[in-house]
Amino acid sequence: MFKFFIAIKKELIQLLADKVGLFFMFALPIVLVMIMTIIQDSAYKLVNENKISLLVNNMDEGAASKKLLTFIDESGLFEMTVDNAIERDMLAKELLNRKVLVALQIPPNFSEHLSQKAAGLSSEMLSELDLGIESDLKEKIKPTGNAKLKFYHDPVLRDNYTMSLMSIISSFLELIENGLMIENLYAEMGIEKSMDGFKDEFEKNKVKIEKIAASVSSKSPTPNSSQHNVPAWTIFAMFFMVVSLGSNIVKEKLNGSFLRMRTMPTSFFMVLTSKMFVYIMVALLQLAVIFSIGIFIFPYMGLPQLILPNNPFLFLCVVLLSAFAAVSFAIMIGSLTKTIEQANGIGAVSVIIFAALGGIWVPVFVMPGFMQTLSNLSPMKWCLEGFYNLFLKGGNWADLFPVMLVLILFILICQGISYISLKRENLI
Repeated sequence: MFKFFIAIKKELIQLLADKVGLFFMFALPIVLVMIMTIIQDSAYKLVNENKISLLVNNMDEGAASKKLLTFIDESGLFEMTVDNAIERDMLAKELLNRKVLVALQIPPNFSEHLSQKAAGLSSEMLSELDLGIESDLKEKIKPTGNAKLKFYHDPVLRDNYTMSLMSIISSFLELIENGLMIENLYAEMGIEKSMDGFKDEFEKNKVKIEKIAASVSSKSPTPNSSQHNVPAWTIFAMFFMVVSLGSNIVKEKLNGSFLRMRTMPTSFFMVLTSKMFVYIMVALLQLAVIFSIGIFIFPYMGLPQLILPNNPFLFLCVVLLSAFAAVSFAIMIGSLTKTIEQANGIGAVSVIIFAALGGIWVPVFVMPGFMQTLSNLSPMKWCLEGFYNLFLKGGNWADLFPVMLVLILFILICQGISYISLKRENLI
């Protein structure tokens, strides 16, 4: 045990002497998380030519709902799946299970409510014309609250993007309502022009859409820019320790430290364990610093406060696996490279590539299909998936099991490659 503490002390001295590595591990991620959160909180514009996956639960049998689905299908913006067998309160869970981005629920008697509203408005308008007076329609027409649609969305979607999708659905509804109104007017009086002021009243009475972030837990926090960015850039910070740890291992290979260990009464396992212990502690410190900024500093900057998950033990497991994955990757890079320049260059570039593929820079769902498949090779994608499951979806053990399994497999592969590489060079 004494030798283990001596090894840890040696690693800490080397770590503190690496000023560049410390900068990349702490200062750079802090700056990035602040900048990116501010940018995405103020405005996030998504330009995407891919179709949006949409799950529809239509509980109405009338013409208006069928027309709405026709508009959605013909728009070319959505990849629509209609499933009317879903239970009324299960659509949010079905959205998450089927991994679709948005879902729309049309209530029973939707078409009837729209027809009644259009008929009431047109009759009231004709009555006004017959009497030759102008009265307040708002007091005479009852609101149609029962015709409210429910629009569910994956909490990973940015809020601005979700609102734009709701606007598209709302525009389709407006077309249907206008059509019903005109049909009633034509049928009763053949009127070709609407009255002044009627259009404004018509706008006030149009069907509302309720936006709901689907979650497996009712206690999950409302998704915001902090919930998206703080975990993402914490993962980026963890993996950027490759600049320090990777070059540290190369330095020890070049100065003969590994060879001297073979003549000393200690083991390679103890030395490697001490390195991993120190850098896992560094990763946890990175997380504590960046998360503290999200919790305590962001509100003073006018940004949403970071809210931690409700399951602390599951959160700790995801954090430790992410830290272990980052440390294992750094050790593998150090074991495979021959010079410090190679370790720094290959390590930094590979981390940036992993970040781009893993959804740190751009959400995975906006990527082309082959890039989404390729993103599964990025360990950051799985780390981010674990954090998103906790922070945005209220995930449980069953939800996170695939993520944990992939991360454990990645750790074992990195550790195995490191051992084989060092063994091949007769360093252990």
